[in-house]
Amino acid sequence: MAANSRPNLRQIATELGLSVTTVSRALKDGPEVHPDTIKRVKAVANAAGYVPNFHGRALRTGLTHALTAILPMETRDYLSDIAKLPLIEGLTLAAREQGYSLSIYSTTPEEDPQENLTRLIHAGGVDGIVITRMVSEDPRIPFLLDRSIPFIAFGRSGSDLDYAFVDVDNEGIAFQAATMLFDRGCRRIALQLLTREDQYSTLRLAGYAKAMTGAGLSVDPQLIGHEDFTMEASERWVTRLLDLPEPPAGLICANELGLLGALSAARRKGLTVGRDFHIVVRDNTHMCRYLSTPLIAHTVDMVAVGRSLVEGLVRQIERPGSPHLQLVVHGKVELISNA
Repeated sequence: MAANSRPNLRQIATELGLSVTTVSRALKDGPEVHPDTIKRVKAVANAAGYVPNFHGRALRTGLTHALTAILPMETRDYLSDIAKLPLIEGLTLAAREQGYSLSIYSTTPEEDPQENLTRLIHAGGVDGIVITRMVSEDPRIPFLLDRSIPFIAFGRSGSDLDYAFVDVDNEGIAFQAATMLFDRGCRRIALQLLTREDQYSTLRLAGYAKAMTGAGLSVDPQLIGHEDFTMEASERWVTRLLDLPEPPAGLICANELGLLGALSAARRKGLTVGRDFHIVVRDNTHMCRYLSTPLIAHTVDMVAVGRSLVEGLVRQIERPGSPHLQLVVHGKVELISNA
């Protein structure tokens, strides 16, 4: 190749004796290209310092090959978003593999989701959007559908509209968590939830209530917590519960930060977790296996969830009119005895 020139697909194709189409597909890991050819093409492209001309591609196709995921901060606590890291990892890796760039549009908890979405769309420059923190009959769904803007939702809204989503089986998780606590002799079980309006909380409450009713037990509202469960907030709330005349014997934690606060509250009350007080927790970060405490952890592969979100979104962008990806991900339960 000519020195001091920016290498292009045609130059790479000429050097390898391949067609431009084959080279282009190989750089995208196209399944129709032999793996050995993909390796050869990538080796030559890397050695030549080839960089895709996204501006030229955008002019030809009308696509920027840029995606944005709107990820609101959970709280203003400095550790509040640790559970999002595996999701972001999956989003990032899948976007890169699909030939797209990914930006994270972070917002504060008190900002209006609809206003943020409108602001992002007016700014332009992206081919598709990942929306999160779904609420019942979420107004962002018809807003995006009416404008034919490719999007995928992390979560369901209870809407009858046909749209792409990837969700976690929060109802099933809460049902299974309560059932496992019943098996340990717990009859008074507390449930941590986050924002009341979120479908995440609605579905977890539904699963919990179903399990309680099935066991012939009533739901005690004072054992249901709706807060921004930082470590401090969780510690305060669990302490109040343990001070009740009939304290709970089990707890379903909202997340890892809720767990850390609950462990502190139990320790201050002189309770031994796994014997006097039982805890089930969502453990997306695998933090629980490093704690010296017997726990029941429900894990979901959030890296895989992030990948699925990007794959479903790219399908909407590149194959308009194709069936929407609608995926509900089930987790697995792990008994952790680190004592």
